[in-house]
Parts: sequence; structure tokens; C-alpha cells
Amino acid sequence: MKRSLGISVFVSLFVFTINACQVSKTDSEQLKMMDLEMNESSSLDTATFGAGCFWCVEAVFQELKGVISVTSGYAGGAVKNPTYKEVCTGRTGCAEVAQIVFDPNIISFDELLEVFWQTHDPTTSNRQGNDVGTQYRSSVFYHDDAQRQKAEFYKNRLNEERAYPDPVVTTIEPFSNYSEAEKYHQDYFNQNADQPYCTFVIQPKVEKFRKAFSDKLKSDAGN
Repeated sequence: MKRSLGISVFVSLFVFTINACQVSKTDSEQLKMMDLEMNESSSLDTATFGAGCFWCVEAVFQELKGVISVTSGYAGGAVKNPTYKEVCTGRTGCAEVAQIVFDPNIISFDELLEVFWQTHDPTTSNRQGNDVGTQYRSSVFYHDDAQRQKAEFYKNRLNEERAYPDPVVTTIEPFSNYSEAEKYHQDYFNQNADQPYCTFVIQPKVEKFRKAFSDKLKSDAGN
């Protein structure tokens, strides 16, 4: 259950191009078409991201306005209902993920992608800081074709604009084989703030996130 204490690099090198005024007319029309493809029958939507340790990802997305819940879990791979110990071997093919239920009327999938790519290093394959293995891969698990198209669109844009020194290697995978992580992993940062990994890894990441996205935070964030 032990976590390494290395601090993952927080990358904030670009202004994410989600506004129509920041993209070409063709790109803007393409994004509008993707929005139309999003499921409008439900008031809530779901996004699933892998960005290293799920404790870190959960702690960040919990604080965003419009996010209803964040659940730590496992996705991808072929092992059904894996245990944390099994996933930690790196041999299951499963990734540690955060499953995010959000209100698209308050925060869009585009904005979630912005936070996702700016709060971890998407250029390192199967690694975040000292956390190494396929379970820590940078990944977007899309729930429908519109999410897939948007993830691919922004990934390509980041690489075309050389937003990072190295290419973005985030995998874009169909949502599959998901299971919730064990109960003790849920709301981990808030429940274990004094634990060394929380103090030396998660807390600095969350603080940088709060500064970068102060306009998107819930009113009680940080309390």
C-alpha cells in the first residue's frame, strides 16, 4: 500500500483553446458538432480520467464547480474487479482512474479536459513522478463518440502547438471494465491529510491547481 513520495511535475504551459474565438472557424464548427452529439437527455454526464495516482486526481476534481461526485476506481485491462494489490503489479492492464459525475450546464467536458491536461504530465508514458507502471498511465476513457472526438481534437491541438516540450502520449480508450476501488481509497486526501503522500505529493498539486483554476472552484474549496 506504500506510495513513493516524489512530487509529480505540475504543468501549466498553455492557455487551453476551448473558446470559439481562440480556434479557427472550421475548428469552432467542429466543436459545436461534437457538442450536439453529447447526450442531452440527462442533466448529468460522466467523465473518466487516469492521470497517475487516483488519490491526486480525485482531490483535484472534487473542488470544481459543477462536479457532483468523484469516485476512485479502475478501468481498462482484462481483469474483472481487480484488487488494489493486483493493479499495483502493473500486469492487469487496468489504470487507476477518477470517475467524475458532472453537470454540463455548469462545467463542460472541454473544461474538464483542460483541468486534466494541466494538472499532470501527459508526456510521460506509464509514469507520474515516482509512481511508475501501466496503472499510472495518462488516459481518457471516453463514454461516447463525442467525448472521443473532443479528447482526440485537443490532444492533436496540444501536439500541433507544441504546448509541452515533449509529445502528449495520453491514451484515448473506450470506457470498459470499470470497478470502484476499495472503500478506503475514496475521498482519500480529505480523510488522510496528514499521511506523508498527501502532505508531500497531493497537497502541493492541489495548491497549484487552486491558483491556476481559482475561477472554477467551489465556494468551500480548501476549507
